[in-house]
Amino acid sequence: MTTPITLADPASPAAAFCLQSYFAELNARFPAGFDPGPPTDPALYRPPFGLFLIAGPQETPLGCVALSIPDHEVKRLWVAPAARGTGLGPALMHAIEHHARSLGLTTLRLDTNATLTEAVAMYTRLGWHPVPRYNTNSYAQCWFGKSL
Repeated sequence: MTTPITLADPASPAAAFCLQSYFAELNARFPAGFDPGPPTDPALYRPPFGLFLIAGPQETPLGCVALSIPDHEVKRLWVAPAARGTGLGPALMHAIEHHARSLGLTTLRLDTNATLTEAVAMYTRLGWHPVPRYNTNSYAQCWFGKSL
């Protein structure tokens, strides 16, 4: 059975659940913890500035991913622990890449923390390649790019 992946409002309860879960996991996994800082304006992940995708039903989302269109940047990839190993992470990445292509983007980039070894391995498997540091994200230790 395939988990549906749909466009969502980044201010929806489903998006809030995913982001809270994502931030809590980063806080637990990063050796020095994680502070997401002030809330991101949801408008940054709504057209024409961005997109926010949710995997699974809105009532019980299993994952999310966002796209910052002006920055050509993939953000906030998260998969619920119960859905890991099912291919949902790659499915979310393929979906956001598809949407980026449909918007005329030809390249994407993302950053991650080296502690997230599963994410680093997945990005590599999906054809992402290391690129030079492109931002000042203090939590980022790895930067990737991909031609679409």
